[in-house]
Amino acid sequence: MNEEKLKWQTPEYIYREKTADWYWIVSIVTISIALIAIILNNIIFALLIIASSFTLSLFASRKPSVIDVRINNSGIIAGNTKYTYDSLDSFWVETREAYPKVLVKSKKLLMPFIVILINGVEPSDVKHALEKYLPEKEHAEPFLEKLLIYFGF
Repeated sequence: MNEEKLKWQTPEYIYREKTADWYWIVSIVTISIALIAIILNNIIFALLIIASSFTLSLFASRKPSVIDVRINNSGIIAGNTKYTYDSLDSFWVETREAYPKVLVKSKKLLMPFIVILINGVEPSDVKHALEKYLPEKEHAEPFLEKLLIYFGF
């Protein structure tokens, strides 16, 4: 039986509206890196930079959907993805930043951290719901994720 401990709705990620200047800056940086790659005779890298920049820009301009987050006896369910407790290592509820979030450390190598925004519930309630199943260890949000948020991605 999956007794539900806590439930809330939250956006998938923090979204900032993009201005025309943002797109110009991304374009200029992309073209500069691609030109350097072409000068260094690395055409494949230049094409990879252009394609990845285009893809990231498309993703960054997409508004986040609202997902349901549930914590129950078997794991954490965020949207359509279920994370069972046996695949998770520890958690940390981050409240020092502008947006409270729960950082869950996964045992999976390619996805070490799961970041879920806390919205509409108290962060202390999330902490109490998770501490029954996972140890609490202080985690920092991955640097790359902070960098992407800073630049508006």
